[in-house]
Amino acid sequence: MATSEILLLKPVEGLGGEGDQVKVRAGYARNFLLPGGFAAPLTASNRKRVDALKKRRAERETQELGGAHELAKKLEKVSLAFAVKTGEGGKMFGAITAADIYEKLVAAGYTIDKKRIHLHTPVKTLGQHTVKVKLHADVSVDLNFDVVSENPIEAAPAPVAAKPAAKGDKK
Repeated sequence: MATSEILLLKPVEGLGGEGDQVKVRAGYARNFLLPGGFAAPLTASNRKRVDALKKRRAERETQELGGAHELAKKLEKVSLAFAVKTGEGGKMFGAITAADIYEKLVAAGYTIDKKRIHLHTPVKTLGQHTVKVKLHADVSVDLNFDVVSENPIEAAPAPVAAKPAAKGDKK
């Protein structure tokens, strides 16, 4: 298969960041990267752009890392509480998902991407839980949240034993 060497102008997921010189299949470069403005062909004039792109990339990454550390410090102090409806025995109706946690964080004034919240399974029990929030490749925070009942928990009724059938009763 034919390959092309190109210079990335923007970060591409799974391929590299701006200023990287990568080898990709010719069709991927010709049909997606070049028309989309993600890359430029690797020529002598484009090689001169590499230094400027790498400098801009380094500045952007340090800024993102600094912002992630600041947000991590703020999120460590946050405590969320979810009041849910419960039935008999404290059984929850529904579940708490990553989208619910995202909405609470946005309501509290934090700007974060919904994809950064890593909750593997929805929470279906009352009590204290932890979710991992990955803010940057090097920065992640464990966010604690409580799930409490908004109505008093009623004990589940004991199962009623079946009465023995009388002699004259038909089934």
